[in-house]
Amino acid sequence: MSISLTSVTRPSLQTFMVEGFEKLGLSAEDAAIFADALIFSELRFHPGHGQGVRRLRRYQERIGQKLVDPAAPWEIVKESPALALVDAHNGIGTVAAAKAMRLAIQKAKVSGIGQVLVRNSTHYGSSAVHACQAMEAGCIGMAITNAGPEMAPWGAREGATGTNPWGIAAPTNLGFPAVMDFALTTAGKGMMLWHAREGKKMPLDWALTPDGEITDDPNAAMNGPLLAIGEYKGYGLAFMTDVMTGVLGGGGFGLTPYSDPKKLDVSHTLTAIDIEWFMPLETFKERMGEFSEMMKSRKTRPGFTEVLIPGEQEARRVERKSQAGVPLDDEVLEDMVALGKELGLKSELEVVGPDEESRL
Repeated sequence: MSISLTSVTRPSLQTFMVEGFEKLGLSAEDAAIFADALIFSELRFHPGHGQGVRRLRRYQERIGQKLVDPAAPWEIVKESPALALVDAHNGIGTVAAAKAMRLAIQKAKVSGIGQVLVRNSTHYGSSAVHACQAMEAGCIGMAITNAGPEMAPWGAREGATGTNPWGIAAPTNLGFPAVMDFALTTAGKGMMLWHAREGKKMPLDWALTPDGEITDDPNAAMNGPLLAIGEYKGYGLAFMTDVMTGVLGGGGFGLTPYSDPKKLDVSHTLTAIDIEWFMPLETFKERMGEFSEMMKSRKTRPGFTEVLIPGEQEARRVERKSQAGVPLDDEVLEDMVALGKELGLKSELEVVGPDEESRL
């Protein structure tokens, strides 16, 4: 069965989220950073990915249980003109990463490149959020993180590395940026749950059963490990992502992240490359437009009508949702309304109406 979605206005959602996070103990600055990031994800991605505004409830629970510190210090442990190591002290990962990318951008404007490793952090949301932060500052942005051990190493039937997503963003002259953002697993548990709710089978390359068997039944694989993109190649990328985040940063890696709910021990690496160090920004954008046209001019395969560049589909999704309203899963919307009452929020979500077009 199909899952019902209802659209709300973007301004009302923004106000609601900021007030909600302030009620949970975040500073005004941090609440705005977190709200912007979650709405960014809600606009860009399929609602089944779970990276959007539904996390307000999750953080209400985690903060209430003292599993994450909304007022944690953001400490620079060590730095050089181009590098820094930051301790997030079990704070909000999205906020810690955003501040780290801000620092990476500052360093890139001085040294041509800036890279900041963050340890002792928590879930940082969508990698594209942080990569696009650098892109908007005239840089190529790259954001990577490790995560809980949901991915099975190639040949194994138990998880040992995370989904370990990557995000890379670069400006163009096309009216939207080029953005690559994906986990190193073929899919995540959120999309498996979405398929289960719709009563649909999942592709055979998404996950294994706990016994290590291939299956197209999302319910049968819910307690099993996820599979890597590109089989052993995706596993290799996930392994090296742990090296470039937790191992190098002195934080958690492999089986450690998420093993203790009181200390998720997630690590991130945020990188900004200043385009102006190499050439004028407008020249780079023109070259990106030329490169993109090379891709889009190729003859299409049967069943395809056009060639897209990374981020183009998401840019169209953002434009549509920004105009027509942000579609939310009805279960999520109902829970958010209830949470607003629990927190005593003055803000209310302004409903536009049912949404039928943006489920994918």
